[in-house]
Amino acid sequence: MLRIQLQALEVILLPEKAAYIPQSGLLLVSDIHLGKSETFQAQGIPIANGVNQANIERLQCLCDRWQPKQLIILGDLFHSPLAWVPEVLDSWLVFLQQSSVRVRLLLGNHDRALLTRLQTLPMECLTTAIEQDNLVFSHEPVAIPGCFNICGHIHPCLRLKTRLDDLRLPCFHYEPDRQLTLPSFGEFTGGYEITLKPGAIAYVVADNAVIPFEG
Repeated sequence: MLRIQLQALEVILLPEKAAYIPQSGLLLVSDIHLGKSETFQAQGIPIANGVNQANIERLQCLCDRWQPKQLIILGDLFHSPLAWVPEVLDSWLVFLQQSSVRVRLLLGNHDRALLTRLQTLPMECLTTAIEQDNLVFSHEPVAIPGCFNICGHIHPCLRLKTRLDDLRLPCFHYEPDRQLTLPSFGEFTGGYEITLKPGAIAYVVADNAVIPFEG
């Protein structure tokens, strides 16, 4: 893990591709995309199951370890309406029932078609950004004067190329005085290769560590 300062607040970047803010007890994750395998299967593409449960178990371990007051999911909890099948939904309901944390979902572009169904679950669903402690939490990047944005949606990754290796690794993308973009929490989500501008930092997740690379 790696501790950084944002707006005079300590933020802990975790190798599980999550962030924790100790002062307010907030655990942040983005882009879990539950049911992506099932979505592909419904379209006739053979994809192995098991990813959903692994993601949920990793999230439960984070909640057990950090004991957050709130879990804020920065969008795209479910992948599509085709993901709304009993095996996926039941696993998520077990997490909600067994966890004592308050769960708040900021609807992402993949979630919006599921709003009516999501509102039946024991968690809070929000259609607008959350402002707190001079931070604004959102799914897609937003610009609000005087606030630093923490968001998801992009699935940032950094390409590290040497003579022997060519890797694309998930990262937290920090843009000074503006924005921190979280990597996708889900394991089966892909990534968008970023280009680091001067002053920006990619906090790369690799080998159970978070490693900074400066632009």
